[in-house]
Amino acid sequence: MSKFLALRKLKDEAYLHISYSQMFTYLGCSQKYRFQYVENRPHERTSSTLFLGTALHSAIERYYKTIKDKRAIEPLNILEDLVEASILLDFDMAEIPVLFKQEAPDKQSLIAMGKSLIKTFYECIDLTGYQIVDVEMPLSATLYDELGKPTDFKLIGVIDLLLMSDMGEIVIVDNKSAAKSKSQSTVDDDLQFSAYSYLLASNRMTFAKADIQCRMDVLRKLKTPKMEQYHTMRTAENRRRFAKLAGAVLKGIESRVFIPNNSWLCSDCQFINACKSW
Repeated sequence: MSKFLALRKLKDEAYLHISYSQMFTYLGCSQKYRFQYVENRPHERTSSTLFLGTALHSAIERYYKTIKDKRAIEPLNILEDLVEASILLDFDMAEIPVLFKQEAPDKQSLIAMGKSLIKTFYECIDLTGYQIVDVEMPLSATLYDELGKPTDFKLIGVIDLLLMSDMGEIVIVDNKSAAKSKSQSTVDDDLQFSAYSYLLASNRMTFAKADIQCRMDVLRKLKTPKMEQYHTMRTAENRRRFAKLAGAVLKGIESRVFIPNNSWLCSDCQFINACKSW
């Protein structure tokens, strides 16, 4: 099941919910949250970066699922074909302008970059010392308020990859592509890992007070692509703070606090004209 389908299934359940991506949107620009999730405005434009990310995600998911389900390695050419097919499909379905980046200024260069990145992943990934627990794992968990009382909302999310080390430690893996390296502080503060840690602990897949190992696998979009891995962990305190932050976001949404926030995120925003005319 793809991340999109897994999230849609969670969203179809009969309970109020908020996802990490919704939280990230609200914290990045609550005005964008309003346009996207409250008013359901149609997108004005989209970014080719999203097409590339979706294609890479699908290919990497296929790689890990083939190992888990068939105990086999998917041939590289199959993954490259999947990347190309995904990008072409997204272009065929696009009914709004597509923004290109300098690193890949047209459709063909985007496909070439995608194939180069998945080849780098294929050549660099090493699962020695780990077993795959699950791939694209959907989870939900009740959110609690500052007093420890359950709210009416559940946090939903889909973990890219969950590994078990030979030492018996759970490792959350998140796959990303980026032009620049990540700083360790950025990885240590990454809210997505905190959300995933909260989901795992709430579903009793680890002890309530246990530290959870996390790894970010980043494919660098360079002339000669490379793969970088960053390690961090999430503690019970991180999970407590995340729940508190989620509660603050829910209060802001409930109070209809929506404020535009000018930042680097504006360059790819799907609602730039709506925001300018606000």
